[in-house]
Amino acid sequence: MPREYQFNYELRHLVYFREVARQLHFRKAAETLSIAQPALSRQIAQLETALGTPLFVRSRRRVELTPAGKALAERVEPVLRALAKIPSELQALAEGGSGHIKASFTGLAMATVLPAILREFHKKFPGIRLELNESPTSAQLAALQAGELACGFFHPEATPTPGLKTKLLLREKNGVLLPSDHALAAKSSLQLRDLAATPFVLFPRAYNPGFYDRILAAFARAGVSPRIAEEVWPRANGVGFVRAGIGATFMCPSEAKQLPPEVVFRPLEGPGPESRLVIGWKNTTDLDPALAAFLSVAVGLPGEVE
Repeated sequence: MPREYQFNYELRHLVYFREVARQLHFRKAAETLSIAQPALSRQIAQLETALGTPLFVRSRRRVELTPAGKALAERVEPVLRALAKIPSELQALAEGGSGHIKASFTGLAMATVLPAILREFHKKFPGIRLELNESPTSAQLAALQAGELACGFFHPEATPTPGLKTKLLLREKNGVLLPSDHALAAKSSLQLRDLAATPFVLFPRAYNPGFYDRILAAFARAGVSPRIAEEVWPRANGVGFVRAGIGATFMCPSEAKQLPPEVVFRPLEGPGPESRLVIGWKNTTDLDPALAAFLSVAVGLPGEVE
C-alpha cells in the first residue's frame, strides 16, 4: 500500500473519538456506541498513541478536550459526514439523480429549443449539474469525438459523423434579417434575387460547413452570387452587424419572435437555406446515468434519431 495511505489507526477509532468528544463522558459515549466502557477507553488510548498526543484530559469529575483534541474534532466531523453520504450519493449517481454533464450549444439552439429542455431537465433532475458553453458546430464535433463533451446541440453535416448518435430537433427554412431602414424592408416577403445587391453578414465556413454550403447552394439556385460583407461568430454578433446597417443575415422564423426595432424579419419565397439543429452524443450502449437522464428529456421531444 502507498505510504500516504498507511495509518496507525482505523475508521472506528475516529467514530469512537467523535462520540466521546461530543458527549465528553466515556460511559454515556460507550452506551451510545453499544460497546463496553473499558473497550472504548482502550480504543481512545490507541488513537492517542497513533497520533502521538493526548486528546482528552480525564478526571473523576469531568472529561475535557485538549487543544489537539479540539483540532481533531473540527477535522474529523466533516470527514465522517462525507463518508456517511457516500452510499446515497452513489445510488443517486447510478440512478441518474446526480452527476455532472458538459454540453455545448449554438446560438440557434439557445434561441429555439434549448430553454424549454433546460427548464424541464432542471425540474426533473435538480441534483445533476449541467455545464453549458456556446461553441460552433466544428468545435463541438471534435470535442464529442475526443470525449470532452457529453452532448452537444449543433448543425449536422451532410453525412452523419462516425461514432455519434443524433436526434433532429429543428428543421426550418430561413428568412432574412434586414435593417429596418433597408429599401426592401417594406415588402412582406422576399426572394434571394431581390437581395443580389445587398451585402450579407455570415460566419466562417469552418465553424459550420453544412449550413454555409446550403446558403451558397440557395444563392446558386436563385441565380445570384452573394455579396459577403463580414464573417463573424457567434450568431448574436451577426445580428448586431445588421442592427448597425452593415448588411443582412439569415434567420429561422423560430428565432425571429423577439427582435430589436432596428431590424425586421422577412420570409423567403423560392430558394432559401434550411437550418437543421440536432442534439448529438457518443453512440454507446454504456451511457453515463446523468447523460441518460438529460437525453430522456431532450430526446423525448418529437424528431428523427439517427
